[in-house]
Amino acid sequence: MASEYSFLAMSADTACEEMPEFVQPMLARLATLPADDSGWAFEVKWDGVRAIAHCQPERLHLWSRNRNEVTAAYPELRALATALGSHCAILDGEIVAFDRDGRPSFELLQTRMHLRGDAAVQRRARATPVTYILFDLLWLDGRSLMDLPFSERRARLAELGLDGEHWRTPPFHIGEGAVFLAATREQGLEGVVAKRLDSRYAPGRRDAGWLKIKNDRRQEAVIGGYTTGKGGRAATIGALHLGVHEHSGENELRYVGRVGTGFDDAELERLARLLSELEQQHSPFTGTQPAQGAHFVEPKLVCEVAFGSWTMDGILRHSVYKGLRDDKAAAEVVRERLPTLGN
Repeated sequence: MASEYSFLAMSADTACEEMPEFVQPMLARLATLPADDSGWAFEVKWDGVRAIAHCQPERLHLWSRNRNEVTAAYPELRALATALGSHCAILDGEIVAFDRDGRPSFELLQTRMHLRGDAAVQRRARATPVTYILFDLLWLDGRSLMDLPFSERRARLAELGLDGEHWRTPPFHIGEGAVFLAATREQGLEGVVAKRLDSRYAPGRRDAGWLKIKNDRRQEAVIGGYTTGKGGRAATIGALHLGVHEHSGENELRYVGRVGTGFDDAELERLARLLSELEQQHSPFTGTQPAQGAHFVEPKLVCEVAFGSWTMDGILRHSVYKGLRDDKAAAEVVRERLPTLGN
């Protein structure tokens, strides 16, 4: 038995050396429910931040979508590597903070995402613990699983039995997407993600094999400026001026309006501090410009807003600030559109 164990340990070490350092997450397209959903798996769309977990025996590295290591921000997740035992694995999932009613809360997660310093992180981890929601297995013990169909990758993930205090592998549902979407709406959840059962994992691509169907309208936007407040907010920020790119990676930032609600005092102070370090004289927006009196900043920070609709000329209506997204690069932010018929 001892010699057999030594052989297994040596094989696991060899497999670990073959693991890629980083896998860019596969992305989902904004869409409506598929007409024929019998070949689709449906999962909850969690209101958190995407994270790729690189696990070796007793070692865990968590990477954000834009390849920032965030392991130190979530100390309660480090024991996931222990739960995997001798396995070496690359996992895909979402880091989520739940409120007192058990609903995902991006606002609560904001209190964890931007902390620095071990003492502050540990205090907040006790007050606002997170859960790593696992939904894909990309690599296991020396073998990439990314060319396997989603159904088989999910079966392999389930076999690992990863359900603990701070991580879980929720079940998915095959077919009946409309029923599942309605259930998420009743529970106040963001929506669903639909994945073709035969879909392969496409790193870094927004592939048609994965669709996101939302209950409310959300948009990521680049902060290009701000105006100071009035009345009780005269000493701080009144509204943020937002922009998006027409195509990922392009330089032109198109103005899409402002957001002036959804902030608490702590977030206003934090935004004022961050934006003061990015101030510049000229506008980063092309074409339409904010009203007179705007302060302009380097377009580096990304936020997420909920909104009611788009105007005919591409301006957000009834937008509400939801938080900063430091897991998204500003150059990647484009307007999300539902596909047109025939696409």
